[in-house]
Amino acid sequence: MDIGTIRLLFDFGLLILIWHVQILIYPSFSYYKAEGLRQWHKKYVLRITYIVMPLMIGQLSLAIVQSFHKLGSYEIGSLIIISIIWLSTFLQFVPMHSKISFGDTDHQMLSTLIRKNWLRTVLLSIMFTWSFIHLCLQ
Repeated sequence: MDIGTIRLLFDFGLLILIWHVQILIYPSFSYYKAEGLRQWHKKYVLRITYIVMPLMIGQLSLAIVQSFHKLGSYEIGSLIIISIIWLSTFLQFVPMHSKISFGDTDHQMLSTLIRKNWLRTVLLSIMFTWSFIHLCLQ
């Protein structure tokens, strides 16, 4: 299996995961009472990290490797999109999840989480589509 196919698998994994989070997981938070959400959320963050981090690290690693083999618009664009996703994740979402884990579970916080996550959802959708097209055109 070539690196482009492996990269597409990582992009697809993140695509499925982000849509699952956006459509099912984040909206479900509003159905919990504050204490129940705080308790569940601590477990959720730990468990989802075991899925998210290997996919994110794999995607970034493969994008870097691809850019060493060829540095075209796809490779540069991939690194830019992935960098925005990483920045968004660690500068916006990690702090929001920390607040939720410590009890900030009001409706506004949960709405902000869903609204801001659309950026990552759209970017990961674009990334998968672009990787799929790029692989098909090779």
